[in-house]
Amino acid sequence: MLIAAIKANFIQISKLLNQLNDKEYTYCHAELSNATIGEHTRHIIEMYQSLLKSHITGIVNYDKRERNIAIQTNKNVALNAISAILENIELENIQMTLEQGVDIVTFQVQTNYYRELLYNLEHSIHHQALIKVAVLKNKNIQLCSEFGVAKSTIEYRTQCVQ
Repeated sequence: MLIAAIKANFIQISKLLNQLNDKEYTYCHAELSNATIGEHTRHIIEMYQSLLKSHITGIVNYDKRERNIAIQTNKNVALNAISAILENIELENIQMTLEQGVDIVTFQVQTNYYRELLYNLEHSIHHQALIKVAVLKNKNIQLCSEFGVAKSTIEYRTQCVQ
């Protein structure tokens, strides 16, 4: 179920990227503190990439992610990175250590692969909500109603309708 939700989430992101031209992908939006959709997309992708790379060692540190500028400036690089994540995401749930700090580790906590997948999914949705603020200006772009909305919010809204 978690993997299916992540795949559905990345499909939403991919559908958005396929509607953007290069200028729209790299445009600095005042609503995003002059960040771009590409920068937010890169951040989402690199969090998952960090987790996948860390599965081998069992130590994940999101502060040390790559920050590949090509992902934020070329939507095709981003789409390829998404495909690679989706091809490799179904890994065993292992115990992991989450570290904080770039040069010096300042904090460590025990976690596991599935917990970190869930964190990344929620983190992605948060960034999608920010992206949505910028995208809503463009009437030519179609987003599904769930884009950037947490699962708990969707469930709550469904209950309110009943």
